[in-house]
Amino acid sequence: MAVGSAGENYHERSKGKDVRTSNIVAAKAVANAVRTSLGPRGMDKLLQLPNNEVLISNDGATILSKMKVLHPAAKMLVELSQSQDIAAGDGTTTVVVLAGALLEACDELLTKGLHPTQIASSFLRAADYACQALQTASRPVNLTDRDSLLQAVETCLSSKVVAQNMDVFAPMAVDSVLGLLNDPTTDTNVDLRDIRIVEQLGATVEDSELISHGLVIPKGSNRSASGSGAPLHVANANILLIQYCLSAPKTDMDNNVVVQDYASMDRILREERKYILNQCKIIKKTGCNVLLIQKSILRDAYNELSLHFLAKMGILVVTDIDRKDIDFICRTLQCHPVAHPDQCTPDKLGHAEKVADVWMEGGSNKVVKFTGIPASKNADAFKTTTVLLRGSSHVVLEEAHRSLHDAQCVVRSLVQQRFLIAGGGAPEAHAAFVLQQQAVQLTGQDAYCWAAFAEALTVIPYTLAENAGMKPIEVVTELRAQHASGVKGAGINVKSGKVSDMYELNVVQPLKVSTSAIQLAAETVSLIMKIDDLIVVQ
Repeated sequence: MAVGSAGENYHERSKGKDVRTSNIVAAKAVANAVRTSLGPRGMDKLLQLPNNEVLISNDGATILSKMKVLHPAAKMLVELSQSQDIAAGDGTTTVVVLAGALLEACDELLTKGLHPTQIASSFLRAADYACQALQTASRPVNLTDRDSLLQAVETCLSSKVVAQNMDVFAPMAVDSVLGLLNDPTTDTNVDLRDIRIVEQLGATVEDSELISHGLVIPKGSNRSASGSGAPLHVANANILLIQYCLSAPKTDMDNNVVVQDYASMDRILREERKYILNQCKIIKKTGCNVLLIQKSILRDAYNELSLHFLAKMGILVVTDIDRKDIDFICRTLQCHPVAHPDQCTPDKLGHAEKVADVWMEGGSNKVVKFTGIPASKNADAFKTTTVLLRGSSHVVLEEAHRSLHDAQCVVRSLVQQRFLIAGGGAPEAHAAFVLQQQAVQLTGQDAYCWAAFAEALTVIPYTLAENAGMKPIEVVTELRAQHASGVKGAGINVKSGKVSDMYELNVVQPLKVSTSAIQLAAETVSLIMKIDDLIVVQ
């Protein structure tokens, strides 16, 4: 870097300039790849995965996570979309498109001779100011106002592949998240891992259902080969979850038992029968009539003989429970896992009004459905919810799962920060207007940077209009005029092709989605601007 005399412009060494230009070009290429997917009229992407499976989605985080990105700066934009997905759940395409526009603004500012560090610090201050302006323009929401929550979720789902089924998914997303809250007035967070989404192939998306006080295990009950006496429906179920094996014990080391006559063989079989019958009697003694058996990797968790005895005792058996599902099942059923027969006591049981082996219509398998699980007496106990998701193909099921998760994240954002703001590009347009007003009052390099940041924010309404087949320049000009006249909710109505007040159309979204997108995009761009060399480490 050459240091000139006083009054000279900043002269950058050529390598730092080349690396920065390379980073900007690579990151902009990623942003342009998902730009056409923005908004309710955005296009979907068809992805062919390495295993020859097909994926259709317009979710920015999903598309970028499947793309093979090699450039380090481009990878930062992939991670940016994932950060937005974790923070707010929605706006994953918006944040990448916004970062691309900010990088383009940086390129122009660098051409004018501004220092990269000055650009980075000014952008961060501009992002904070924009978020404060959006906070002022937002409207508070009460979690008991279900209609407002539904409107926010419908705005999120309007840009998804399953938008035509939002009348099914919106109430499901709202009720599944609110069902986890102990007190809607004081709770400030919710763990979406307490919502279990079970996918079942067959039927249509409209057949999906929310099981608020229940559980679904995606595997039918096990019956012995004879199938005699095993119940398919159990009322007033007492449920026991065991983590040991209902089969003949084995030695810790590989040993062979040599049997020389039929009498010895009969004695071995009698002992095995006696051992298993005793195990089944211990289980029956607790009052259990539904038994869940954890999957075992050491030996068979059950055998035909144990299934036969349990069927004779009128116990419905569900086998091969995955180890990672044990915690969720125990919290839902309020039961305790049993690791040894000596621990089988009635206080370990969970309870449900009904347990049924249900055939999935339109599919080829059964599930075990638990309904009517009583509420916990402990007010601070964790609540859980289960969603049974149906779809005609794996592609539809996967996209429905992603869309439902994004909708639940929107409700979670409202639990964390209870403010709604207009959609349709209104937040970005309002922030751009406020920053332009403030840039006029600033002096020096900050004025240039803030004006460039404000101009970059208009890429969101510009892209929304472009993807909807409207005239983007005319729309953005009208949008600026509306915000200048004081209409804070003015946004793009893609259905009518006009600029309208989004609050009147009930097109709203959580404030956290917009503020998180602006802050994360500004932080990532600032990070990229401070890079002046690329070092390959062996």
